[in-house]
Amino acid sequence: MKKALLATLCGALLSSQVAMAKDLVIGAPMVSFSDKWQTYLQDAIRDFDKKHDDVEFRLSDANADAARLLNDVETFIDQGVDALLVVPTDPEIVKSIGRKAKKAGIPLIVVNRKPLDDAMKYVTSYVGSDEVEGGRLQGQFIADSLKGKDAKGIILMGPLGLDAQIKRTQGNKEIFEKNPNIKILAEQEGKWDRAKGLEIAENLLAAHKDINVVVSNNDEMAIGALLASRKLNIKDKDILIVGLDATPDALEYLGEGLDATVFQSAQGQGSTGAEMAYLAAQGKEVPKLKMVPFELVTPDKKAEYQAKYKK
Repeated sequence: MKKALLATLCGALLSSQVAMAKDLVIGAPMVSFSDKWQTYLQDAIRDFDKKHDDVEFRLSDANADAARLLNDVETFIDQGVDALLVVPTDPEIVKSIGRKAKKAGIPLIVVNRKPLDDAMKYVTSYVGSDEVEGGRLQGQFIADSLKGKDAKGIILMGPLGLDAQIKRTQGNKEIFEKNPNIKILAEQEGKWDRAKGLEIAENLLAAHKDINVVVSNNDEMAIGALLASRKLNIKDKDILIVGLDATPDALEYLGEGLDATVFQSAQGQGSTGAEMAYLAAQGKEVPKLKMVPFELVTPDKKAEYQAKYKK
């Protein structure tokens, strides 16, 4: 009896040690811990981690520095992680990351910022949203709101060259080209930044009194434009301002100067990216592309989307 009990205990201990040895580690180099939208994506990864006892996600902060991100990738590879989950600083860096991951035999999951086409061969799975569609939703809302009335507008853009900046702006223009009543007077780079958006919008609105539309590649720049319009005593009813991301800050302004935004689910991208990395780390097949849809958010949906951040 004692021998049987001892054997059972030894077996349980061995099984426990094997289970511990099989725990997965996923290196997650993040573009920035200070970018507000990105923090929601990172929180979703951490939530996934908490719900799965057999995996550990190790997040690192590149502080928007490409060289630092690449160094973080190399560190994780040296640690022998089971998969990499990366939000790149820019599309160009993915090829370098991908080559290192491929050489080490480590699956690479890229989230939010789509790699260039020639780098996709190194990527196990890309998780993101259709950036062109996000821009189309913004443009169509503006066209529908104007109902054929003449308008002059500006486009506030993210960092030039990023997939999101290029394709969201492309989506805007696809709609505006179908609506000749909408004339775009200027397109300027606001680098996702509220203060920069305020500065650009204030200068343009002061120089062109007839501007009545501002479409922004993200919410932070849109909020900056809203604050600029208030600074110049422009009434909310006299200007249409549309952002993208539906961040909690933007939702606070929705219906109070911000006319619409587009929900890009940071939580959806983060949790889906974590799931793809988790499955790939186990050697399971994952889709090459995993898209999380955009959703137009108007003031009547404000409470619904605010509730998403309280879950």
